Amino acid sequence: MRLRILIAALAAFSGAAHSADLLSQQCVACHAITKPSSTSLERLWDRKGPDLYYAGNKFNKPWLVNWLQNPTTIRAAGVMYAKAVKPSADKSADVVDAAQLPAHPKLSAADAATAADLLMALKVDGLVTAGAFKGEPGGSMAPMLFSKLRGCTSCHAAKPGDKPTSAPEMYSAGDRLQPDFVHAYVTNPQKFDPHTWMPTLGLNEADLQKLTAYISTLREKK
Repeated sequence: MRLRILIAALAAFSGAAHSADLLSQQCVACHAITKPSSTSLERLWDRKGPDLYYAGNKFNKPWLVNWLQNPTTIRAAGVMYAKAVKPSADKSADVVDAAQLPAHPKLSAADAATAADLLMALKVDGLVTAGAFKGEPGGSMAPMLFSKLRGCTSCHAAKPGDKPTSAPEMYSAGDRLQPDFVHAYVTNPQKFDPHTWMPTLGLNEADLQKLTAYISTLREKK
């Protein structure tokens, strides 16, 4: 009886240590999993991956579990656009230098589930307001808000193959992002990162609801 208890305790300890290692050994080299003390432009320039200290405010867990097992490109030019582009051969436009984009490691199904649990526990109070998105359909004007009226497609790809490369693709945003996060980020991007290139759009609440609703419908076709 005592032996079984000891074995169970050791297994639990080993599992907890392994879980902690997933973040401490595989994530912190590229991502901030605690809020950085510095918000300088130099830190933004030097970081290798997006900040994850508010991952639990941002991501949908099922997407995290799937993505960690089979990572796909979210930012065509990486986390720092200016580092990964070069002039095209005819000098007409910049192109992404793939050599500047290291591949994200793949995790096993078990490790992906564990890492997702740990990441979803990373939250910052007051960053995102629960229930800010009311869940109403965006209506017929919502796609136009995204594509034309607010110019989101200048930086974000709305479907695979779109040209914009300077910001995260949005065609998986409905799977990837919590609607309340989208609402909070569009309202005030600088609250998340004072040096982000994302502009504060100054939308009224009605348009915020419409744009959030539309972004939440953008899902990858399986």
